Amino acid sequence: MRVEIYSDLVCPWCYIGKRRFEQAVAALPGAGQVEVVYRPFQLNPDAPEAAEPSSRVYERKFGRPAETIFGPLTQAAAAEGLTFRLEEALATNTFQAHRLLWHAGRHGRQAEVKEGLLAHYFTNGGDLGDRTALADVAAAAGLDRDGARAFLASQEGTDEVRAELAQALEAGVTAVPTFVFDGKVVLQGAQSPELILEVLTKVTDGTLPAATV
Repeated sequence: MRVEIYSDLVCPWCYIGKRRFEQAVAALPGAGQVEVVYRPFQLNPDAPEAAEPSSRVYERKFGRPAETIFGPLTQAAAAEGLTFRLEEALATNTFQAHRLLWHAGRHGRQAEVKEGLLAHYFTNGGDLGDRTALADVAAAAGLDRDGARAFLASQEGTDEVRAELAQALEAGVTAVPTFVFDGKVVLQGAQSPELILEVLTKVTDGTLPAATV
């Protein structure tokens, strides 16, 4: 089974949803047959490349103090074994990080780089636009650091990632995370592991028709 996951790297529910999805897959008989592909999505494609505290971004968007938003998100993350330090996070445009994920996919390390990028932002307060830091994440995930630096300094993958972003919008992806199972069953949101497992099981045995869940 192929599962395509549309997500952005500064989306807290994408990280939480990733953990819930992983719990569901771990409980699925034949979990090793599940192929996961991460697809790009940008919640704010017009975000500047210059980093700024994520608290400012949240306050502009929601019109209230960031701590009133960060508290519940941090608690939800902790329930999944994740440590969020959103008050330290630096918001920036995520396009370069999505390019790195595309590069990692060509080298069979996409899952590792995805996890590293999410931890870099949510746990370590890192800047997802800092190409040196991105190369460090790539190296920690098993990729060649110099190769990652050279890739990020080039324009390679730019057109391909832009095409994937456009394809997501054309396919009707408007919120993340969005999970697409075998190209036909769509599950939106950071759903519970139990619901995700139910969908995985029914897709596997063919009892769930193509639909949006």
